[in-house]
Amino acid sequence: MTQPYRFLFILAAALIAVLTSLASVRADDAATARGVIESQIAAFLNDDATTAYSFAAPSIKQLYPDESRFFDMVKRGYQPVYRPGNFAFGRSKAAGDGSGIVQEVIIQGPDGQDWTALYSLERQPDGSFKINGVQMIRAASPQT
Repeated sequence: MTQPYRFLFILAAALIAVLTSLASVRADDAATARGVIESQIAAFLNDDATTAYSFAAPSIKQLYPDESRFFDMVKRGYQPVYRPGNFAFGRSKAAGDGSGIVQEVIIQGPDGQDWTALYSLERQPDGSFKINGVQMIRAASPQT
């Protein structure tokens, strides 16, 4: 192999290695985000306000400066998240700069109604993810 081709080969191999490692980091980030969501849902199911609050992003903690206010808000406005039946993870989308993830969660509420919860998670300075908000979308009722 001549010198210019060897250089191009090494450069291409290095580029492939970098791109592969970026893809695996994003997969790891998505798995981490799902773990955060699962842990918060488990805390809600156990009425553990302290643990549930620990997964909230700083911007949420500014709106709800103590865990009891946060817990009450979730109980009132997010019943499917507070007391889910079955839930499953759907698609996730990472921000291009790695600053956050939106994770789709399909949830059956305590009344049997299906919902899609779009969790927004933001990366913290320590690299962890915290929940920055949840948008609830009611699933269409089946037509009879």
